[in-house]
Order: sequence, then structure tokens, then C-alpha cells
Amino acid sequence: MAASGNIRGIGFALLSMGAFATHDAVIKTLGAYYPSLQVLFFSSLLSFPLISMILVQERTPGTLRANRPAWVALRSVCAMMAGVFGFYAFSVLPLAQVYVILFSAPLLITILSIPLLGEKVGIHRWLAIGLGLIGVLIVLRPGSGQALSLGHLAALLAACCSATVAVVTRKLGGTERPLVLLMWPMLGNLLVTGAGLTIAYVPMQLPHLGLAGMIAVLGLIGNFLMIMAYRAGEAAIVAPMQYSQIIWASVYGWFIFSERLDAATVTGAGVIIISGLYIVWRERSRGDDSQRPVLSSRLRTETVTAPRSTLIQRVLFNRSGSSH
Repeated sequence: MAASGNIRGIGFALLSMGAFATHDAVIKTLGAYYPSLQVLFFSSLLSFPLISMILVQERTPGTLRANRPAWVALRSVCAMMAGVFGFYAFSVLPLAQVYVILFSAPLLITILSIPLLGEKVGIHRWLAIGLGLIGVLIVLRPGSGQALSLGHLAALLAACCSATVAVVTRKLGGTERPLVLLMWPMLGNLLVTGAGLTIAYVPMQLPHLGLAGMIAVLGLIGNFLMIMAYRAGEAAIVAPMQYSQIIWASVYGWFIFSERLDAATVTGAGVIIISGLYIVWRERSRGDDSQRPVLSSRLRTETVTAPRSTLIQRVLFNRSGSSH
């Protein structure tokens, strides 16, 4: 692919990560006023009409019945939980710290690809995984006197759930309609978070309801920019742009939330990013396109308000096969 295409891909990817980072900053803003389940409910409710407008473009005949119900159920539950845990983590932790923990998802994808995809992981990538997990420990600093909160656990669980979604989506390949993979997590999420409103609910002011709608819009904008990025550039060039979110997080954290990066977060981020880039490089260096779980997973943590761009791309461009 031409260098100019890769440059355009990088540009679109950076803009996409900016949209997603703004999406997450708005979540954090609302999380200061409302329970995270409530924020997730209203933002996903307002995203429903927008995503439905995309889904009407789905011309493949069929119903919401899954061909492989067990795997679709697992994927749907994990997608819902990634949103629940992610929204909570963004509400209570510094943005940069959440991103650094979520950056471990490519490492988890590589690990999960062994039992779920039959992937063979060599010594080089095992070393990269070990290095990345050391980076996570540097950020969490167990035993250092810093109390590990529910927010840290939520961020780790969000990374695990997102990685599972990515690998299961890869396993399903083109056996399921995009409508099935998009709608079941959305419907389940509305049911679960709606039930959560009976436990804790704070009446929302109209401007804050508008911000919840902005979360929905930013999720779709980020997805469309990511689709354009992967259509313009090579996956191995575009995928690492995920890590630019740490820059956005630093800017938003500094100017909006008065957050400061500490040495442990910076060091841990560097270690995790290096290990993630190495895994991407190793996957790019292999000639077999059938087993590239990290590159094909787009690396962005999925939530119901920001579903996988590959699914939206399959709807819009009638791609029924692999999610490359």
C-alpha cells in the first residue's frame, strides 16, 4: 500500500482516538454526578437510534437468531460487561491510568487466542506478554502502600472482557450477521442498566442528558474515522495509533480534571506500549493472514456506545467475511 495511504490512515486513526478519548472524558464528567450504570444506560439508549440507522443498511436476510448461540451469548455478555466496567473505571480513576490498564488488552488477546483460535505463540511473544504484564504491575504498584481500588479492578476486568469480545468475534468470523452481533449486546445492556436504575438513580439535568447524547455521537464518529483509517492504511501501521490515547488523556486530565501523570504510570505505560508494539510487529511479520488476532481486533476497547468498527464496516460495505 502506498505511503500516502498509510499517512492518511494514521491521520484518520489519530482523529478517531481523539473522538474516543473525548467520549471517555465525557463519561468521566458525568460520572462525577451520576452512577456509572445510569450514565451507561442513557448514553446507550441515545445511541440506539443512531446505530439503528446504520443497521437498516443491512441487506442480508435473516433474523436475530444466532447460528452459534453459545459464542454469541458469551460475546454479548462480555461486551456488556466491558461497558459496565469501563464506564465505572473512567468515572473513578484518572483517565491516563485507565488507558494504561486497558492497553493490556492486546496482550490478553494474544493469550486468549491460544485456546479459542488455536493460535501458536512463540517465545518472543511470550516474552512480550510477560513484559506487558510487568508494565501493568508497575502501574498498579501492589505492596507499595497505594490502595488498589474497585476502579483498578474494573479497568482490569474491562480489558479482559474486551479482549474476549475481540477473540470471540474473530472466531465467529462471517458465520453471524452483523445485526446479530450488534443488537444482542445493545438490548442486553439496556435491560441490565435499566434494571440498575431501580437501585440508584439521580434525576438528570437537561445539559447532562445532552452530554449523554454526545457520548453516543462521539462513539459513532470514532468508529467511522477508524473505518476510514483501516481502508486507507495498513493494519500494522494504523493499529499502534491506539496508544495516542495516552496523549489525549494527559491533555484532558491536566486541563479538565486536574490530573497529573506520576512516574509509575508513565513507566508502566512505556513498558506496555513497547510490548504491544512488538506483538503487532510480530503479527505483521508472519505471512499467514488467517491468524492475526491482535491486528484484526482493532485494539480499541469496545463498549455498547462504541461498538466494533469492523461490524459497522461489514454493514455499510456488505462485507460478510473476515473482519480484516
